[in-house]
Amino acid sequence: MTDIKDTNVHFHQELENLERKVLSMVDRAEQMVEMAVEAVVNGDLDLADRVVERDDAIDETYLEVHRDWTTLMARFQPLGSDLRRMTSLIQLNVTFERMGDQCVNIAKIARFNDGLPRVERMCEQIREMGDLVRPMIRTAIEAYVRGDLDEARLLPAMDHPVDRLNANMYKETVAVGSNPALLEWATKMLMASRALERIGDQAVDFAEQTAYLITGERAEFVEEGMASADGDPD
Repeated sequence: MTDIKDTNVHFHQELENLERKVLSMVDRAEQMVEMAVEAVVNGDLDLADRVVERDDAIDETYLEVHRDWTTLMARFQPLGSDLRRMTSLIQLNVTFERMGDQCVNIAKIARFNDGLPRVERMCEQIREMGDLVRPMIRTAIEAYVRGDLDEARLLPAMDHPVDRLNANMYKETVAVGSNPALLEWATKMLMASRALERIGDQAVDFAEQTAYLITGERAEFVEEGMASADGDPD
């Protein structure tokens, strides 16, 4: 009995260490979004290079977490709520890695658009999307840390303005279609918009994962809350 209790304590200690390592990426992900947006709207190539460098650090943490997670699963074979927590952590790890990749994609557009004419209203929309997406990341993480289902359910409503701005970027791109140089620039900025929209989707996806951790039910958020898909036993 003592051995089982000691094993359980040891597992939860290592689980907490793993969780801290994953959550250490939160601030970096938010900062990368801000840096990538500033790089692409200002054509700041040095800042774009710094985004790529920061992504290398996120990739390194991602690999460390994946290795530690695999070891922890093999050693302790958790069940029930512990397994849900492990599942949520590996999903969050993947989410941060993908967010970093999207930020790199945005930053690289600064170099592709270097020297091309620009449309300031499209730049402002990209800035606005960045300002909307960063709080989504923070809210999703805070919902996870606090185990707050109501806070997790805020994410779809937060994502709607991002989707609207992304849709409007298509219209803005079509509007400059008669100018080849502007069209080239706008098409790349549309890619940046799509990357920001995807980051917003990833924040919503993780909020759904948090809901699964809390409730034991896999579900997609809808306007009314959650649409249940299936449940796991404790």
